[in-house]
Formats: sequence, structure tokens, C-alpha cells
Amino acid sequence: MKKKRFEELVDGALSSLPEEFSELLDNVSIFIAGQPSRETLREMGVPEGETLLGLYEGVPLTERTSDYGLVAPDTITIFQKPIEESCDSEDEVAEQIRRTILHELAHHFGIDEDRMDEVEQQWDKRAGQD
Repeated sequence: MKKKRFEELVDGALSSLPEEFSELLDNVSIFIAGQPSRETLREMGVPEGETLLGLYEGVPLTERTSDYGLVAPDTITIFQKPIEESCDSEDEVAEQIRRTILHELAHHFGIDEDRMDEVEQQWDKRAGQD
């Protein structure tokens, strides 16, 4: 898939976020990269042969204090190649982008990996009702 089309799918996923999420995206930048570097995979403790679809880097909302200010934006990076490799169609790519963005936003909101499965199941239920 061409990078421009992938970017359009990311933009579509971002514009479809519930308004309550969009309003909380203060000081967050979204980036697209081809794939995570070996260093990133190592730093994140990703086992050999596995990869990342997205990455949140920053200070979660739950950890921000009154001293939070004048800091670089938090970042969410969406990795194009691993997402494409995990999907069989453009529709699947679009859905995986949506899921990846929601997953990384959950980290921004302070949700850790232990609770992530439960949250993603709730999102899936909501998406099925739309």
C-alpha cells in the first residue's frame, strides 16, 4: 500500500474517534513510521520474531501533575509495515489501524497492559453497535 493511502486510513481512524477522546488529546502528536527499529523493539522488551504495531511515548494523563507544562508532545507512532503484514485486505488494514490507535490512546489515558484486553473488548462491543 502506498504511504499516502495508509496516511488517509490513519486520518480516517483519527477523525472517527469519539469526541470525548479527541477532546483529551492535549499535547499528543501522531506519526507514521515504516517499522520499529531493532533498538525500539529491544527497549520495549519485544521478543525475537515479534513486532509492534504502534507505540505510545509520553506522560499518561493519570501521571500528569500541576507541574506538567512546557514539555514536548507525547507521541503515538503507527507502524505501517507490521500492520500491513498482519492484514489481508485494505479493510483489515483500516480496522487494525483503528484498533492500534485506540490501544495507544488507552496508554495515553493511563491504562496499562493488564487492563487493556478488557478495554479493547468494550471498544469492540461499541463498534458492533454502531
